Amino acid sequence: MFLEILFIALGLVFGSFFTAFSFRFPKGISIVSGRSYCPKCKHKIAWYDNVPVLSFLFLRGRCRNCTKHISWRYPLIEITTALGFLLIWQKFSFEYIPLFTYLVVFSILILIFIIDLEHQIIPDYLTFSGMVFYLLFFSLLSTTHSLYSDLLAGFASASFLLLINLFTKGRGMGLGDVKFAVMGGIIIGLKFSPIWLFLSFLTGGVAGIILILLGRAALKDRVAFGPFLITGLLLTFVLGSKLLSFLGF
Repeated sequence: MFLEILFIALGLVFGSFFTAFSFRFPKGISIVSGRSYCPKCKHKIAWYDNVPVLSFLFLRGRCRNCTKHISWRYPLIEITTALGFLLIWQKFSFEYIPLFTYLVVFSILILIFIIDLEHQIIPDYLTFSGMVFYLLFFSLLSTTHSLYSDLLAGFASASFLLLINLFTKGRGMGLGDVKFAVMGGIIIGLKFSPIWLFLSFLTGGVAGIILILLGRAALKDRVAFGPFLITGLLLTFVLGSKLLSFLGF
């Protein structure tokens, strides 16, 4: 129980860092200098008002200085990261290499998800960092993975999305998504890549229909696809084997 609580706490702490990183990085603001501040009144936030989730609840979702509402993005990112860290720990426990690898990869996926959702960009820095890290710390050290098979999965997935990008002249798929597909394919592997892409397009299509029905988007609007690629990736980790069994593979 102690270790579960520890990983939840670590997830909350890292989640708090991710809220700041995903806010500052796209704006070109240094992440290593300067305290966090309220984006509305620019008042610097004291340490006791920057405790993950608890400060949000204690302040009732308002800035102490200007009393304006604090975005729900902060506690949601913190809680999601904490749950992710807990689930990864429960799956791998003392298998140190996959545990460490998936904690880092999950963290990068969280950052890409947020930044693409809010700014419709997938930073190459995050994509290539995740790709290189995964290859170095897992694929090359694992006896259950084939490096060549993983690379083939990555480039095959990216090629499929690149064809969509070229066919739609960039309107249906961005090059950031194409580059991310290399990373995603390497992580998920050749066997599960078709399932991953199918679930990504399925979740993207369903979300698009819901947004149109709610009047939040139009058919001509461009929607960030990175979050759906990441959602499909996570769903494939959970449901991939079951779906393949259902299909008779």
